[in-house]
Amino acid sequence: MKAVAYRKSLPVSDEASLLDIELPTPTPGPRDLLVEVSAIAVNPVDTKIRRNVAPPEGEAKVIGWDAVGIVRAVGSEVNLFKAGDRVWYAGSLTRPGANSELHLVDERIVGHAPQSLPDAQAAALPLTTLTAWELLFDRLGVAPGKTPGGAILIVGAAGGVGSILVQLAARLTGLTVIGTASRPETVQWVRTLGAHHVIDHTLPLSQELARIGVPQVKYVAALNQTDRHYDEIIASLAPQGKLALIDDPAGLDVLKLKRKSISLHWEFMYTRSMFETPDMIAQHRILGEVAALVDAGVIRTTLGEHFGRINAANLRRAHALLESNSARGKIVLEGWD
Repeated sequence: MKAVAYRKSLPVSDEASLLDIELPTPTPGPRDLLVEVSAIAVNPVDTKIRRNVAPPEGEAKVIGWDAVGIVRAVGSEVNLFKAGDRVWYAGSLTRPGANSELHLVDERIVGHAPQSLPDAQAAALPLTTLTAWELLFDRLGVAPGKTPGGAILIVGAAGGVGSILVQLAARLTGLTVIGTASRPETVQWVRTLGAHHVIDHTLPLSQELARIGVPQVKYVAALNQTDRHYDEIIASLAPQGKLALIDDPAGLDVLKLKRKSISLHWEFMYTRSMFETPDMIAQHRILGEVAALVDAGVIRTTLGEHFGRINAANLRRAHALLESNSARGKIVLEGWD
């Protein structure tokens, strides 16, 4: 089968940073689905692993953690899916990624794909949707429903996770949703996704909140550059507020949170699959619920750019755009040469 992989951690400008290769067809384990991959999306985690995780000498590492495809075979203990089902998922960091024609994935982290979206538009959603859903409802503990519940500030609202988090918060909760963006096109993007306000993260956040008449917020979702905005985030949070983050700051002084009794929450979407937690199947349920919301017209795809067929050259272009920190929405690729 065809796949895109790397043998050495190299800059994306190097043609050997991602390679077109051939691999044997994998065999499903007891709870595995063998999925014929039709479309994928590219995420910051792909670039981080390509740059920082070198495969063993002589081996090739396949990455990619967003996929839509058709189930071609199932393991002996599978009971949620059958051959022929169209599925979507984000996969597991502990297994080979989905940048391959055929891919194995545990059924407990897979959902039936939304019927109303074509493959490329659906592929844009699984990883960021799971991350945003877990951050909002599991980590921050926001209650679904339209009862007014204060305000949430989403730092980096135009990116992949931000683009779905804005929608979830605006459409499934009673929160006032404030997103940050700095360029005219990203400001407009965040507004179209449902944010009640958009502020400029190149300016002090507390100053921007005061400008729109919101002195402090109950929740902050810090999706990028948390260390850069940390002091302003603390200033912007109300006493007993909650801060959730997904990025990798070099270090945070947690003592700064004490005076306001601010709680700190990490969201890492792969925790459930990495440790096979007892509630691992929650991701199956989340993807099913979001598929229903998509088909009902409540949630829209966050596809930003379509980079063509799935091959090494197009994936290198996608990695380069992500590393430039200028992507809007999700980058997807579809079909094989």
